[in-house]
Amino acid sequence: MNIVLATRNRDKIREIAKILDGLMVEISSALDFSGLEEVEEDGVTLEENAAKKAIVANKFTNKLAIADDSGLEVDSLEGRPGVYSARFAGEGATYDNNNKKLLKLMEYVPPKNRTARFVCVVAIADEGKIKKIIRGTCEGIIAFEPKGKTGFGYDPLFIIPEYNKTFAELGPEIKNKISHRAKAFLETKKFLVEMYSENGINVLEKIFKAF
Repeated sequence: MNIVLATRNRDKIREIAKILDGLMVEISSALDFSGLEEVEEDGVTLEENAAKKAIVANKFTNKLAIADDSGLEVDSLEGRPGVYSARFAGEGATYDNNNKKLLKLMEYVPPKNRTARFVCVVAIADEGKIKKIIRGTCEGIIAFEPKGKTGFGYDPLFIIPEYNKTFAELGPEIKNKISHRAKAFLETKKFLVEMYSENGINVLEKIFKAF
């Protein structure tokens, strides 16, 4: 089976591919299809954006398509930046731009009120239809300054209480087991196993060994 990841974000591609490692499938991304249009993420929810990207990629490539949309929900900011996380500081914003804006808005927020969560929504599309929507969340606390050298996006600001370290400090090995994206894509793995089984594809035993 061939799967296309409906994203051009190289950081995200590497992270997702690592989580899906072990599946007996061929994985490509939007970077491998020059004619695949850039989808405008104009939905008001993460689910809408993920579904839209998955459908477009599936129809263009005729491959099972997986898309995700992720966001950071900060309680003291009434759930912002949420669906606008990637462009929180404006269109074309860098990770650093977004982090600086978040820190500025939270400059005087005390530790007990800096609770937040990462949310990842995965949409799986095939035959022009959405087959499954999966949601993963990870609770944390927003730091007062960036810490750590790995990861991307808001990772240097997102503290995991159990470790008292940011995602950027923990590194990919731990992050890819506990993050919002890890939770969503591990469920995606299980769903793909079910799809293989229903379609009678004889690689089920090999796929189960990947878990």
